[in-house]
Amino acid sequence: MKVEPLLYGDRKVYSVAAFNRGVAEWLQRLPTLWIEGEVTELRRSERWGSVFFTLKDPEDGSCLPASMPRRTFDALRLDLSDGERIHVLGRPELFEAKGELRLRALSLERFGLGAHLAAIERLKQALAAEGLFDASRKRPLPRFPRRIGLVTGTDAAARRDVVATIQTRFPPARILVAETLVQGPRAAAGIVEALEAVSRERGIDVVVLTRGGGSFDDLLPFSDERVVRAVAACAVPVVSAVGHEQDTPLCDLAADVRASTPTAAGKLVVPDLEALRSELVRAGGALERCVRRTLEREREGLARRRAALERGARRAHERDLQRISLLRDRLRRGPALLVERRRAAVERAGARLAALSPQATLGRGYAIVRAGDGVVRAAAGLAPGTHVDVELAEGGFGARVEEVRP
Repeated sequence: MKVEPLLYGDRKVYSVAAFNRGVAEWLQRLPTLWIEGEVTELRRSERWGSVFFTLKDPEDGSCLPASMPRRTFDALRLDLSDGERIHVLGRPELFEAKGELRLRALSLERFGLGAHLAAIERLKQALAAEGLFDASRKRPLPRFPRRIGLVTGTDAAARRDVVATIQTRFPPARILVAETLVQGPRAAAGIVEALEAVSRERGIDVVVLTRGGGSFDDLLPFSDERVVRAVAACAVPVVSAVGHEQDTPLCDLAADVRASTPTAAGKLVVPDLEALRSELVRAGGALERCVRRTLEREREGLARRRAALERGARRAHERDLQRISLLRDRLRRGPALLVERRRAAVERAGARLAALSPQATLGRGYAIVRAGDGVVRAAAGLAPGTHVDVELAEGGFGARVEEVRP
């Protein structure tokens, strides 16, 4: 559609729609071009045909709205996120209804840091899937290391920080330093070699891998797959102290412990000798107080047991005295009681004898008849005219048998 102005005298006046249409047609004549910027405000929905985002100039904050067909965007599989720097191939266009200028993107590419970040993220996900970052693999640091391995850069400030911290906190500790390249294309291989060499040394209990701060590119060797696997495979626990607090190279995730700074790493691997001495003094005092309390309790217990034994002994003595007194009385009364018992026995025997004696029988009205020297027990043994002697309870008499009755 041709854009025609309205004439008001000698003045040409365009409507808003005509102006926008004309600008849009002019923009379409511009060639495609590459534009660099940071991704912000990325918006994507399955219901939309396009993906919308904003390109931001990191230098002065200038912004340019952009859009891209959703299918084209998805086919690139870039997994972009806000803040990444990209190169966009496209051409400018004007959204006529609102007069908004935007970039119609035809292709996207990560640039510089963004590409490295994407590669590191892919490696991170792959190593995590293998379990190299699992918490179950983390080993505790030794409480009192005999010998500490230190892998660091040549004459690096990080080395001085770690060594000074260890020597200040725990002078008895020995340190084996392995210097190597910590940045640049040869750094990763050097770090792996130094780690393996130090861990093979006899008596090494823990290894500190450290370097000071630096740019993202400077720290890239510590996210190298070879370094990450060497850290995970190290025979002794590894403390990673690379960069600053906000830096998180992949070796931090594979290490047994991450330290925010080299100084913090030194504090992690050795105890504070002065604090240990203070702790020993406190423990000694607590032990002494505990022993004193225990001795006091035992002393009180012994006193209670002694008093109980004394009371028991007194009661036993009193019982023995009472028993002896009772026995003495029984012994004293024994002969008289024995005589009395014997007298009673004799009397009982005498009574029985008296009851059984012929004299007692006679006393009850019976008589004893004798014929010659024998006692007459049956009348059949007598003949009439036989002389018999009759004995009574008191006295006796003689008689002649007149009649014998059966």
